[in-house]
Amino acid sequence: MTALAANNLTLNEVIRLLKLQKLPNGSFTPLLSLEPLTEFEQQELIQTCEDFDNYLTDGKVSEGQVKLVSVGPLLRLAGFYRSPIKMLLEEGIADITIADEDTTITGRFDLLAIDKNTLTTTSIPFWILVIETKNSLIDVLAGLPQLLVYAYKSLDRQTSVWGLVTNGARYQFAYIQPGNPPTFQLMPLLNLMDGEPSIQILQVLKALCKLQNTPLDN
Repeated sequence: MTALAANNLTLNEVIRLLKLQKLPNGSFTPLLSLEPLTEFEQQELIQTCEDFDNYLTDGKVSEGQVKLVSVGPLLRLAGFYRSPIKMLLEEGIADITIADEDTTITGRFDLLAIDKNTLTTTSIPFWILVIETKNSLIDVLAGLPQLLVYAYKSLDRQTSVWGLVTNGARYQFAYIQPGNPPTFQLMPLLNLMDGEPSIQILQVLKALCKLQNTPLDN
């Protein structure tokens, strides 16, 4: 059996192997309720943007720095560090077996947010958000193949999962659903360094914290 690493696959290869279908780009508003930010959240967001911009002006921002300076503060502001949500860091996924090609896909996600209090029918916590990070010089869409592979692991037990690829400055959200075939839909690309898009990044993350999902069997 051939073993493939998720980080070596192209988007076309992932779509073919997992039999995914790409839907036309979508919008956040039919899926999420975006609430205005508080004054405190706005000020913290501005500080996060300024902090990350300081790193950008020095040149390449590493993947680790992206997690620490950009993604981490936004997740904290959005509520991802509060119970019942738990953040998992750099854990391997169970192998994905492609039976008709005698192939398995292996990988390790960067960040995963789960809801400890909401279990699927298989007693596995719901996956709220799968996050793939890249350094600041890499286009965010380069991380989409990995994101789709990691998110795919949840599709046999829940009705949808959200994904995010980011290089610290740009944030690309994706909405993935099971089905025949399973589908993925890209949301508008958002830039942390722009005023309104940066606000929308935090609004989306806050909405995802409050999102309730249901098992496939319900």
